Amino acid sequence: MTRVLESKLPEEPGSNQCCTLEVSGQDLQNLVAMFRGLANPIRFNIMKYLVTHNGCITGNIVDVLPLAQSTVSQHLAVLEETGWIHRSSKGAATCISLNEKRIDWFREWIEKIF
Repeated sequence: MTRVLESKLPEEPGSNQCCTLEVSGQDLQNLVAMFRGLANPIRFNIMKYLVTHNGCITGNIVDVLPLAQSTVSQHLAVLEETGWIHRSSKGAATCISLNEKRIDWFREWIEKIF
């Protein structure tokens, strides 16, 4: 016999629904991707570094993390794919900058959710 446990979130006074936030389609996919992008401690630390060193090159990030450049590059690829950063080439170097437009969009959704 399988038991199903029901879980109800607390409702606001006078509300018949537990959640009124409507997020779906591309917005939902983008939100989930951005959360996934930060779900790794290394990527989270890279983002913390970029807040104070926006526009740095990959080598700068490698210098502060105890990781091989190839590993850092893999994490940067995930951050780029999930919308957190932009990468651009400047000669042999790759410049990393925050995707401010996407981060602002993320903040707006976070304010709606929480």
